[in-house]
Amino acid sequence: MIIKTGKFVSHAGALQWGAGKVLDVNDHRATIQFSDGISRKIAVSHFDTLQPAEAASYLPPPEVVAVVKIRPAPRKAKKKIVAPVEG
Repeated sequence: MIIKTGKFVSHAGALQWGAGKVLDVNDHRATIQFSDGISRKIAVSHFDTLQPAEAASYLPPPEVVAVVKIRPAPRKAKKKIVAPVEG
């Protein structure tokens, strides 16, 4: 199977990952975003485990909504008590 950016595939050895969309391909590996929400890098030597998948079977991961964190007010510095110097 020829792996190209934008194609939909499934991994024969890990069907629980679901279908995946090929995001990037280079001489050594392909980066694939699977329906389980995890992006995985598959080595060229393992391309034979990839099978064509229907585009409809790919479920893109849900968009992550940024959570606004409430920061606590900064703490006031404690005053140091200075002992009088006897002289």
